[in-house]
Amino acid sequence: MSSEIDGDLDRLMWELTNDPLEAEIQAEIDEEIEEEIEASIQVDLATASNQPTKKKYIDRNREDANKRLEADYFCSNPVYTDAQFQRRFMMRMHIFLRIVQILGEWSPYFRQRRDAFGKKGFSPLLKCTAAMRMLAYGSPADLLDEGLRIAESTVIECLTLFVKGIRENFGAHYLRRPTEDDIRRLLQIGEARGFPGMLGSVDCMHWQWKNCPVAWKGQYTRGDHKVPTIMLEAVASHDMWIWHAFFGVPGSNNDINVLNQSPLFTNILQGSAPPSQFTVNGNQYNMGYYLADGIYPEWAAFVKTIPLPYSAKHKLFATKQEAARKDVERAFGVLQARFAILRGPARFWNEDTLTDIMYACIILHNMIVEDERDSYQVRFNDNEPYDIRAENEHYEQGTS
Repeated sequence: MSSEIDGDLDRLMWELTNDPLEAEIQAEIDEEIEEEIEASIQVDLATASNQPTKKKYIDRNREDANKRLEADYFCSNPVYTDAQFQRRFMMRMHIFLRIVQILGEWSPYFRQRRDAFGKKGFSPLLKCTAAMRMLAYGSPADLLDEGLRIAESTVIECLTLFVKGIRENFGAHYLRRPTEDDIRRLLQIGEARGFPGMLGSVDCMHWQWKNCPVAWKGQYTRGDHKVPTIMLEAVASHDMWIWHAFFGVPGSNNDINVLNQSPLFTNILQGSAPPSQFTVNGNQYNMGYYLADGIYPEWAAFVKTIPLPYSAKHKLFATKQEAARKDVERAFGVLQARFAILRGPARFWNEDTLTDIMYACIILHNMIVEDERDSYQVRFNDNEPYDIRAENEHYEQGTS
């Protein structure tokens, strides 16, 4: 009897264990559990991907970078010569050291400081060298990391503060308007070249803006350039010194539109310009003039060439005017050759930064001109008068 009861219990347990309905319910429960686990894993992965990854610390060994730079250029027995320094820094060493000293007095950023661990930071020489390499070679910021051991963001910061410091500390002198002594010298040189009363030549240059905001491209793009540009109006003399610089006008304008916004004649209109008196054919004039190309208006302040000269005198005048007007073109060419950042497209987003870069390059250009002016091969004797009539007679005899 007991055996029969045990058999019935076993059979009942077997039926309960292998019930198909129970198995189906259990399968549904297992499937729901698996779905919940998979959804939880996906949420964890998404959360982990949204969280910023831990930045890897790169030991650039900046102490060795400082020592290597000083050993290459700034020690008593440097590796590279003064000629190599001048070619790579676009200036002589004493000018660069003067800039480093004044910028160090201007901002604590250009002084060597220690971090929270007591380690020395980048030296002023290294920061100014990084900025000059960016200006002179137009290279990307991360390209300097291998040689100077400075990160990309730090190089951009160095360049931004460097050009701002150059403009604030040197702009008052090297972006000045001509003084009475300057005008007297320019008038003497102009008379020696056959143009009494000439103060220089004027023209405009375009600088392509690669990262111009899309909403602004219409006003910064001109049909003949096809790309957004920013214009620079400049006046240069025979030694390529830039006496006037006006930058920031959208590239869709032309030379006349820029002239309407430029402060070129502000001092004359206000009556505060230094006197510039000269005599031509017995007539006394009290305002100098600039050599310009054909697009400029017919103002007394501009002397343009003769488009179709028909006489020997007209041909001589056109030849001399077109040759002397190239002074500003030469200045633009040398400016872009010295600072390749102006030759390529501008990669900064902020227009104020581009303005600081342009004016800083012009200031550095004038500093180099002031330092190397005496070494130019072309000189004019200010004390020796220029006889234009003798040259006209010589030209007429040669063409007859």
